[in-house]
Amino acid sequence: MSGLHLDIEVFRAWLITPLPALALTFAAYAAGAWLYRRANSFPLLHPSLIGAIIIAIVLWSMGTHYREYINGVQLLYLLMGTATVALAIPLYQHFALIRQLGIPILITVAVGATIGSLSAVGLAWWLGCSEEILRSLAAKSVTTPIALGITHEIGGIPELTNGAVLGTAVIGIVMAPLCFRLFNITDPRVRGMALGIAAHGMGASRAFEMNSITGAFASLSLCLTGVASAIAIPLVAHWLK
Repeated sequence: MSGLHLDIEVFRAWLITPLPALALTFAAYAAGAWLYRRANSFPLLHPSLIGAIIIAIVLWSMGTHYREYINGVQLLYLLMGTATVALAIPLYQHFALIRQLGIPILITVAVGATIGSLSAVGLAWWLGCSEEILRSLAAKSVTTPIALGITHEIGGIPELTNGAVLGTAVIGIVMAPLCFRLFNITDPRVRGMALGIAAHGMGASRAFEMNSITGAFASLSLCLTGVASAIAIPLVAHWLK
């Protein structure tokens, strides 16, 4: 038994090194993507969600802490930032259309980002959550790389922020089609803005499945929401200290 325990400890230590941790992440996402395609893009089976569940099960079964896993996939977080910057490509392709709506876009992002943050923080405050939890939820409507940076800056819990970001995205891509039909929203620009603000990266991915214009506006709102939140949330958090 002691030999088996030792083998498990060795495997657990190996699992959180960069190469195996990255391999686990890619394999989990690939499994999620396969299931998502087989389910005809059913929102609750989005590869990001399924991949996260698979990784969580593996880490839990091995007794591995989330922080140890994160340390092993730092390269992935660097690449996520690069991927966010790459969203500028569809923005460039539709720049003429975006430029015509400059003021409405800025107003939409400002209102959407404010409501997205305040709704979560306000509800948590009403439920009596601690200040640390409130700070962790402030960036829940921002794409993951920026959200984690904000959380580190204002003293939140990165694990909670990560979960809140994922949960927000899942709810966003599930509810968005229902809201579009309920309110007869057919304009791809409006749909894209809503998905980008409400469901950030996962919403942008879903928007590109619709068409390139929807994807471009989702990318734009995602980026603007991230920039605005990265500036405003730390300032408000420090002001409230």
